[in-house]
Amino acid sequence: MAASLPWRGVLYAGGLSAVAGFIDAVAYIHLGGYFVSFMSGNTTRASSDLMHGSLTGAGLALGLIGFFSLGVVLSTLVFRRAGERRLPGVLATTTALIAVAALLPSLSAEAAVPPLLAMAMGVVNTSYTRNGEVSIALTYMTGTLVKTGQHFAAALTRAEPHGVWLRYFTLWAMIALGAVAGAVNYRFTGLASLWVAAALLLAWTALAVRRLQTPPSPPRVVT
Repeated sequence: MAASLPWRGVLYAGGLSAVAGFIDAVAYIHLGGYFVSFMSGNTTRASSDLMHGSLTGAGLALGLIGFFSLGVVLSTLVFRRAGERRLPGVLATTTALIAVAALLPSLSAEAAVPPLLAMAMGVVNTSYTRNGEVSIALTYMTGTLVKTGQHFAAALTRAEPHGVWLRYFTLWAMIALGAVAGAVNYRFTGLASLWVAAALLLAWTALAVRRLQTPPSPPRVVT
């Protein structure tokens, strides 16, 4: 839960959300309105495309959902017993998938980019898992905004400190900023902007590895 994280942890998770937003914006523009991390949006697109007789569009949306789900399943199976090494492993896998996707256009294999991106987003969404369930949502922000509103209401009644809702709000703000950055980068560099995402993920992976070598800090009180 984001509410239990210290601010350093929130900003780290927010950085991952920002990179995911960056990638989703790049893919959304490139694909003309389809997502690689927002599967509710693709479900709506698939339904809309079917109603308008666009089997190609519906197939694209459903295919992206399938590859996203495949990424979740494979990551869960591979890293189910990784323990503390789970996060570095998940991020390294995501980084590799994004790097391959960035390379493919130069190999005349651009059609394979969207499936790889969707799979990578499925993998990265398993970064924070507790007891087999995702504990921190990195890309599905509807629930995050609901929690922001709920905890903001609790703060207004002085039932809890403002720091709780601000943690959830930060995750949403980071993915929004990442999406803006992705859109701007795509305008100037196209799919080559994926190299930026790969570099950022590599840096986050290095931080996760470094964290393994650092003694854990005592728990902090949320303020």
